[in-house]
Amino acid sequence: MRYYAGLDVSMAETSICVVNEEGTILREGKALSEPEAIATWLAELHVPFTRVGLETGALAGWLAEEMIELGVPGVVCMDARHARAAMTAMTHKTDRNDARDLAQMLRTGWFREVHVKTRSTMELRTLLTSRKTLVLKIGDIENQIRGSLCLFGIKIGSSKRRTFAERVRDLTQNLPRVAMILEELLTAHAAMLHSLDRINRMVLVIAREHEVCRRLMTVPGVGAIVALTYIAAIEDPARFSKSRSVGALLGMVPRKHQSGEVDRNGRITKTGDSEARSMLFEAAHVMLHRVKSWSVLRAWGVKLAGRQGNKRATVALARKIAVVMHRMWVDGTTFRFSAAGNPSASARA
Repeated sequence: MRYYAGLDVSMAETSICVVNEEGTILREGKALSEPEAIATWLAELHVPFTRVGLETGALAGWLAEEMIELGVPGVVCMDARHARAAMTAMTHKTDRNDARDLAQMLRTGWFREVHVKTRSTMELRTLLTSRKTLVLKIGDIENQIRGSLCLFGIKIGSSKRRTFAERVRDLTQNLPRVAMILEELLTAHAAMLHSLDRINRMVLVIAREHEVCRRLMTVPGVGAIVALTYIAAIEDPARFSKSRSVGALLGMVPRKHQSGEVDRNGRITKTGDSEARSMLFEAAHVMLHRVKSWSVLRAWGVKLAGRQGNKRATVALARKIAVVMHRMWVDGTTFRFSAAGNPSASARA
């Protein structure tokens, strides 16, 4: 007899449902959302589990990795979007019902398994997202100060980030009360700039030591942030039998709707890793508009922009860059600007 356990995870507790291969519920209950507590709850049944599944979420990667280390058999992480679509017909949504449905999906095999990233990859992702948060918050503070000064008819104009505080202090010399208020924001601004510098140094150290990152950075428009974000999203290039499959994973392929006589393509799906997709769009924009050196890849993008416009060309070029970077990663090669032996000339997005 085969047994399947569905886990509906929340921050505090996890609802668990165990069914056999005939779909009969063996046991239901709750356990703390801790790997040891869940593993103990399952072990009390003394049955051989074929699959133990949970949806993707904030705790999913950590729980899955820890339960595997604790010896829980058949742990899989299920695509939450796919599982949600399967449960849309449910009229009463509760944690217990969700766990039941997940267990039945595991039994029937009607689920999509998601790759669970390693701890080192999650550490890299945490570094990159922390950097992005600081960049956004620094921009928010600067915009708040600019908007506040506009109330008094003061226009900062263009100013470099490093000289922004000095510029504000010069312009508010005749407004002591305003200067006193904004000084608190400028103090936070300076502290965030210092933290951003430290994180940037961490990123550069990792980029210098990461051999794959250095090779990917040979692509025009791809810097350390883009390369490391791409590496964190893909993690293992062997997961893809074809390089062009990377575009679908990152949500950069058109939607497809075919039914009867209707057959049309829509906008890109925008599924998968949004950070990697955003970074690739930036790299494509830089390659199209800032990079001066000629390459087969850039020539392809410029020609496409002439036919379909810059927006579509940027999306297509971003997908092409993702495919080329995967091929370089697999082959252990660097970017070649000429057509001869160039992976960008042969890879198809």
